[in-house]
Amino acid sequence: MQQLVAELKQAGIGDVRVNEPLTKHTTWKIGGPADLLIIPGTDDELAAALQLLLSHGIPWCLLGRGSNTLVSDKGVRGAVIKLGDGFDDARFDGETVSVGAAFSFVKLSVMSGREGLTGLEFAGGIPGTVGGAVYMNAGAHGSDISRILQSADIIWTDGSQSVLGKEEMEFSYRHSILHERQGIVTRAVFRLANGDRKEIAAAMATYKDRRRRTQPLQMACAGSVFRNPPNDHAARLIEAAGLKGLREGAAEVSMLHANFIVNHGGAKAEDVLTLIQRVQRTIEQTNGILLVPEVLLLGER
Repeated sequence: MQQLVAELKQAGIGDVRVNEPLTKHTTWKIGGPADLLIIPGTDDELAAALQLLLSHGIPWCLLGRGSNTLVSDKGVRGAVIKLGDGFDDARFDGETVSVGAAFSFVKLSVMSGREGLTGLEFAGGIPGTVGGAVYMNAGAHGSDISRILQSADIIWTDGSQSVLGKEEMEFSYRHSILHERQGIVTRAVFRLANGDRKEIAAAMATYKDRRRRTQPLQMACAGSVFRNPPNDHAARLIEAAGLKGLREGAAEVSMLHANFIVNHGGAKAEDVLTLIQRVQRTIEQTNGILLVPEVLLLGER
C-alpha cells in the first residue's frame, strides 16, 4: 500500500489520505477508517488513479456525499474514491444542463427552477450527489433520473472512458448498468423543459414543506432505508407494524418517518444493521413482504 500511495502522489492525483475515518464522510456519522481515501480533482486524475489501483490489485469503492450509505464499523479495506471539486459544477445551455457528478442534487434542483426549467422538482428532497443519483436512478414524487437523463460520462475500472445514453444506462427501479459493471459517473447531461418559474417554485415549496414536516432531516440519517415494495410504501408497512421508535443502541427507527433510521449519537453500523434485520423479519412475518434495503453497505463485515 505504501508503494501505491507513493505512486499516486507522484502522479499528482488529488488528495490521498491513509486510514481516513469515514464517520466524517457519511450523513449517518457512522463508519470505520478507509485504508486509503483518494480524492481526484479531474477526469485524468481519476483515470490514472483507477489504472494504478488495477495494476496493484487494490479493490475500490466510490463514496459521494455519504447519504444512502452505511459504512462498516471495521472500515473499508482497499481504497475509497471521493470525487473532488473539479467535479462540482453545473452549466446550463437552453433546456439542457451539464453537471459534474459531485454536484449537490438538491442544489441542482433549486438552480434549475430559478432558470425556469421543469423536470427536476422531484430532486429537491434527495440528498447526495448527481453521480449517486444517476447510479441509483434516484426518484421521488412519481419521477426519476431515467425520465430526464440525456447522457452520462463514465470512467471504467481500467481508466477507459465512455459516454452512455439513457437507454444504455439500463435504468429500472433504483438500478442502473453500474450495478453490474463497475465504473464511475463523472458528468451527466439532463434534458429539461421550459416552465413557469412560479409554478416550479410552488411545487418545490410544497415538497420542501412536506419533507420538513415528515422527515427527520435535522438528525444524522441517510434517507430512506428500504425500497418501496410494489403497490405499497415501506414507511406505511413499518408504521402499521408498530415499529416506530424501535431502538438498538443509539440507532432508532424514526418517530417522524418510519422508513428512516436516525443516529442519536454514537450509533454503530451493527446497531443499524440489527434494526434493519428486525424490521425485515417483522414485516415478512406480518405481511409476507421482504423489504429490500435501499442503502448501500460498504466495508468489512
